[in-house]
Amino acid sequence: MADFCWPRTVERNYVKRVMVHNRTRGVYLATDAGLATGLFTRFAGLMFRKILPEGNGLVLMPEGQIHMFFMRFPLDIVHADKEGKVLRILHGIKPWRLGPMVKKCRMVIELPAGSVAKSGTELGDVLELEELPK
Repeated sequence: MADFCWPRTVERNYVKRVMVHNRTRGVYLATDAGLATGLFTRFAGLMFRKILPEGNGLVLMPEGQIHMFFMRFPLDIVHADKEGKVLRILHGIKPWRLGPMVKKCRMVIELPAGSVAKSGTELGDVLELEELPK
């Protein structure tokens, strides 16, 4: 069976799509990420998804902490402040874990495990969200 499930359907219909650009390093962490700003879309996040393809992700705003309940795969997590400065990075956080609460965090980016290391993103880097090209 395909990757179909209700959160993805909700995400496709109600969540704006963005790219996550690391301005400091000149690389993209995600070229197709959902921007979850509503209570339901932030709570549901990537729950019940079977996969998160490379280049995809989810940006949660405003947010300071994530959970991995009902997740099926590990994620890389990037916490950033309101200016996009990276405050904390979690590599390969496993399902059924609760992430840390990060002070001054206003944006959490969920990415496939290994994405942060591939991009070279480090603490202090500045991230920005860009609209997907049409």
